Amino acid sequence: MVKRSKGFLSKKTRKMVRKRKITVSEMVRSFNVGDTVAYCPQATVSGRPHLRYRSRHGIIREARGRGSYVVEIKDGGKTKQLIANVIHLKSA
Repeated sequence: MVKRSKGFLSKKTRKMVRKRKITVSEMVRSFNVGDTVAYCPQATVSGRPHLRYRSRHGIIREARGRGSYVVEIKDGGKTKQLIANVIHLKSA
């Protein structure tokens, strides 16, 4: 019998194995600087920040490139900046 992995992401990414179809409206969504968003990662697209930031709320600080945004979140007592594709962000 194979021993089960006890790694950090082994339990959390199991539900992301099923690929969900991404709609066109999710890909062309746009946000303004200062909007509050929630980070909800999608498994179908690369370019996502680490899963420890899943379901965190933050403020958009700037747009970077095509469809990517810099989101500032609070992690404990520190503020961190994530660069995330628009597919991984939802309005909060």
